[in-house]
Amino acid sequence: MLKTERYRHFVDYFSKNQPGAETELNYSNPYELLVAVILSAQCTDKRINQVTPALFQRFPDVQALASADADEIFPYIRSVSYPNNKAKHLAGMGKMLLEVFGGEVPSDINELQKLPGVGRKTANVIASVVFDAPAIAVDTHVFRVANRIGLTTRATTPWAVEKQLVEYLPQNTLAIAHHWLILHGRYICVARSPKCEICPLTWFCKYYAQHNTETALLKAEALKIRKAKEAKKKKTLNTISKELAKRSVDKDI
Repeated sequence: MLKTERYRHFVDYFSKNQPGAETELNYSNPYELLVAVILSAQCTDKRINQVTPALFQRFPDVQALASADADEIFPYIRSVSYPNNKAKHLAGMGKMLLEVFGGEVPSDINELQKLPGVGRKTANVIASVVFDAPAIAVDTHVFRVANRIGLTTRATTPWAVEKQLVEYLPQNTLAIAHHWLILHGRYICVARSPKCEICPLTWFCKYYAQHNTETALLKAEALKIRKAKEAKKKKTLNTISKELAKRSVDKDI
């Protein structure tokens, strides 16, 4: 199947079945989303949604966050991953937003990346979700699913995945495709044991084809037989070894 065909099938399916896909992070304004996305690195959205209500009650806006230091922020985020670093990032981010950007979250991806704790992934999320920019953020889910389905080829870095997705996806689908891939990776195409038995994309998925073709099944069966033979051979050798050892003892006696 041509890559362009696979992209078409991907967009067609999700456009019909998940036309309103969106982030599962809870937020009510750009400031809150920025904080939530910074906290979500290497952490689940569920955990972040448990933490942010109290955090936003204590630091409801940029001004409040800018006046705080890392020690004040830490108790509110202690249950997330890397809380010490993230507390420092949030404190620095608040101050920079206020002093450099007048308290407003910038829309430009390059400007966003100047903020502490904001890498390209976070910048793309903010640009696409808040400002409807034609950008796609690549996190672990997007990276994994895009490679498995076959949307990307030999893409070994997030940047390589992003470039291929931007090249082949229709520009008006970039922002929502981020959510399609994340949600599919979070609930179906999971990291360790993808749920291929309930996946609606198997008919054009490279991973499924590679692991479920007749050739793949025959190889798996051949491997099973070979392992059984090796185990039998090992058992026979152990038996012979024990018998020889016994004979040696009997001879000595």
